[in-house]
Amino acid sequence: MFLKAERIHNGKQYLPPNTAIELSDDGEVKAIHEAYEGAAQCYEGTLCPAFVNAHCHLELSHLKGVIPKHTGLIAFLQQVMKCRNQFSETEKALARQKAFDAMYARGVIAVGDIANTTDTLSLAASSPMYIHTFVEAIGFHPEVAERNRDFSLRVWNAFHTVKSTQLSLTPHAPYSVSQPLFTLIDAFDKHSLLSIHNQECAAEDEFFKYKTGAVNQLLEGLQITTDHFVPSGKSSLQTYSAWISKSHPLLLVHNSFSQKEDVRYIIQQFPQVYFCLCPNANLYIENTLPDVPMLLQEGAVICIGTDSLASNDALDIYAELETLHQRFGIDWEQLLTWATFNGAKALQLDSIIGSIEPGKRPGIIHLANGEVQRVL
Repeated sequence: MFLKAERIHNGKQYLPPNTAIELSDDGEVKAIHEAYEGAAQCYEGTLCPAFVNAHCHLELSHLKGVIPKHTGLIAFLQQVMKCRNQFSETEKALARQKAFDAMYARGVIAVGDIANTTDTLSLAASSPMYIHTFVEAIGFHPEVAERNRDFSLRVWNAFHTVKSTQLSLTPHAPYSVSQPLFTLIDAFDKHSLLSIHNQECAAEDEFFKYKTGAVNQLLEGLQITTDHFVPSGKSSLQTYSAWISKSHPLLLVHNSFSQKEDVRYIIQQFPQVYFCLCPNANLYIENTLPDVPMLLQEGAVICIGTDSLASNDALDIYAELETLHQRFGIDWEQLLTWATFNGAKALQLDSIIGSIEPGKRPGIIHLANGEVQRVL
């Protein structure tokens, strides 16, 4: 099978005009042919590797449209905790499957999915996509760190039975994970990929620097004491990154309020750092966006996620790219790299997907007039 298009993006850059992709029947890239004049299936628009959604919460799909927009992160989290169990198991399962199918139809081949429960276990077991399941550990009080770790390990062990999914035990966020729990997560596997909700609201850094602000209200509402917590006087990122081994690849998610000095610091400290942007979720919750020009200036490796349907209208990577293009004027050649090759590298899947190169099975999607269609 030979494919041609007005433009072909190989996951890293546009290929020269009149290039053709040679594919086997099972989707393996056999060769790339420049100046190809033979028979081929031709497309208007762009062909590129299938998308990677580096950050998603499929288990929250039943909350679509439930939580109002622009509440701010703390109020949003309070609403998630209040509403997430106000649905039947059947309603939740149907919502997850519908969201999963829609995401696949919009060209996603791999997803970094957050799991606080085993709700998405059946999706992981039967998925046509590659899934890296991040089992989140949560617990801010140090005295129950082992109990919090053990609960998450039970979820981890359940997913471990699914041979088709990659797996990490990971912290939720710095304001929801105590230093002892960070240490236990680190000790479980010092080389695992960690996905961390990072600097998603201004209150996060305020809490770590001064122990003031809205994070106190969140924890108090959960009846979690902060008596043990001593502010570091540093940003959250510069504080919690000292609690984990530098052998971890890091997937930092949201980064809405990350500052230049934090980005520079973490890139210097850790050899593998990926910054996952979820712009439509950031607009939904905080009505703000990360400083993308600053991230680029500092050499950040950027990938793309959608967050959940609790905080987004759709799990649509193309819609995330459109937002970044409109708000920051980033060209599509770069955006498509973020959504394909960089995402595959972030999820440690770049030997299989993410770029159109011989030996890989990246999936091929067709982009034209705002529509996304799977070619294979």
